[in-house]
Amino acid sequence: MIELIRTNDPVIISFVESLLRDSGIGCFIADQNMSILDGSIGILPRRIMIDESDAEEARQLLADAGIEHEIPQK
Repeated sequence: MIELIRTNDPVIISFVESLLRDSGIGCFIADQNMSILDGSIGILPRRIMIDESDAEEARQLLADAGIEHEIPQK
């Protein structure tokens, strides 16, 4: 699995998860339970992980949705 995005914005996480699910791309939200360590104030980012073979399609989905700025630059 590879990291698609990393953010502490729950709205972005939910939106991307929905986009991926509706397109048939499986994903895993890593670090989702880390809020226990940061006291639920949201300072620790969550990562959306996807299969490497879905990366190009997933990045295009985010670009089409207008949130390509969330994709980390290489």
